[in-house]
Amino acid sequence: MIEIQPLLVAQILVLLTVANGTPVIATRIFGSTLAGPLDGGLVLADGQPLLGRSKTIRGVVLSLLATTACAPLLGLAPTIGLVVAAAAMTGDLLSSFAKRRLRLAPSSMALGLDQIPESILPAIAGRWVLPITVADILCVTVLFLVGELALSRLLYKLRIRDRPY
Repeated sequence: MIEIQPLLVAQILVLLTVANGTPVIATRIFGSTLAGPLDGGLVLADGQPLLGRSKTIRGVVLSLLATTACAPLLGLAPTIGLVVAAAAMTGDLLSSFAKRRLRLAPSSMALGLDQIPESILPAIAGRWVLPITVADILCVTVLFLVGELALSRLLYKLRIRDRPY
């Protein structure tokens, strides 16, 4: 029987929330200040940006810093926060790359594509530094998908997000 480790799953979910929420909150606080696009405005042969204007250097850097700082508050080593944030940002950038190829607008909703890469990659990467099981990875991914959809609506109502997804 495979058991889920509830504390570990909760810790990873908190780190994922910090990693993915920090760029959104930074945009609200700082606006366009220091918000240069990560892709430098590069447009590929398909006529679409590599990632898009909403993926910024500031967002990635602040995500890495905030999540690394948050990990000790959860009883985890800072390196765990860094691994989770780096993998979450990688997943987010991969989904943005895919969305641009599909010609979806930046910050548009793509159910699953928006949530799965940025939750499953950090959970898998966490295996390097934590005793995460396959069941934990699946649990983190499903809970993040559901939780992100619910939290996104709340953040929209609080006027932190521009869209309810």
